[in-house]
Parts: sequence; structure tokens; C-alpha cells
Amino acid sequence: MFFAQTPQARIVRLSPTAIPGLPANLVKELERRGCTIPQEARTKKSNNVIKGQFAKPGQTDWAALCSVNGVSTILVFWKGSEKNPAAIAPMEDRIYIEGFKKDQIWYSRGIRTVAKDFILRHYNAYGGPKPPPINHQGIDDMFVGKPSVVWPMVKSGGRGLITPSISGPTPRGVTCLLQRRVNNPSDSSILFTVL
Repeated sequence: MFFAQTPQARIVRLSPTAIPGLPANLVKELERRGCTIPQEARTKKSNNVIKGQFAKPGQTDWAALCSVNGVSTILVFWKGSEKNPAAIAPMEDRIYIEGFKKDQIWYSRGIRTVAKDFILRHYNAYGGPKPPPINHQGIDDMFVGKPSVVWPMVKSGGRGLITPSISGPTPRGVTCLLQRRVNNPSDSSILFTVL
């Protein structure tokens, strides 16, 4: 008997051990959490694990798209430490599946490191809330070839806060669920509609 694979089952997912250059402590933590790293299909090398200066200049942080049970979340590891990572933007993997035929299906969620100039260029082109002062990098969370969200890390009232910024034209009436993580776990999401 033959059972067709679901599109979600066809997403290429790498073990954290297969990501070149990922520090051993982060490999261990991602494995402990049961993470696999879904691969954005249009890029030929391993992807969806990045490093950058997300909190402040001179500090190397890592971010990984961690998929568990069909939901991927961006985990941000401050100073490369496995302790207390920020968990942002959990989204079902199936939302990012594209294809035109049964045998041509690919995963299209990707993350990349972006700098102040990218954030400001997109703000100037598309508008939206004015970005806060930026002296570090952000995480571009993208549906490849479509609008994306940039997650610059901003301190607010002594608490770690992640503020989103739309990057690219967003169709009118699109509802987006954006996650923010603060020290209070009950303060976890913002739902907004682009009008």
C-alpha cells in the first residue's frame, strides 16, 4: 500500500549537528529541545541559523529557526549562551510551504542578519512605525520573495523587548501575529491588521 507524503513531511530538516560552525553548546541545547532546522529550499547551503550583534555592538549572538512538531520558532541565544534564549515568532511550518504541483513543493521561511541601513531603507520605502534608535543588527524573518518582519532587539523599562518592523509591501487587510518576549510570559503577543 502506498501513502503519499504530506507537503509538511517533505520539508528538509537538518539536525543541529549538521549546521557548520554552530557552537557545541547550542547544538546540545537545540537537540535537548528536540529542534530540527527547516531548510529554506531556494538556498543550496544549510540555512536558518545565523549569528550577529542582535543585542548590542561587539556582542556575538546566535539565532536558529527551531522546528518542533510542525511549529518553527526563532530562538535567540544571547552571547552564544544556551541559557535563557528569547523565543519569538512561532509559526506553523505548513504556512510557508509553496508549490504548484504535487512533486514541486518547497519550504520558504528564512532568517538572515540585517543591519541598520536595511531597516531604515525599508522604513523609508514602506513607512510604518518609526524604528527606535538602532546601533546593532536585527533578524529578518522572511517568507522568501514576500514581505518580511525585522526583529530588532530593543531594551524597554529594564526588560528585554523585541519590536517588529514590516519590511516590504504588505497587502491591505493582511493580519499578522507578532510575538514579543518580555520577562512577563503572560505578555506574549500582539495581533494587528495592516490597513
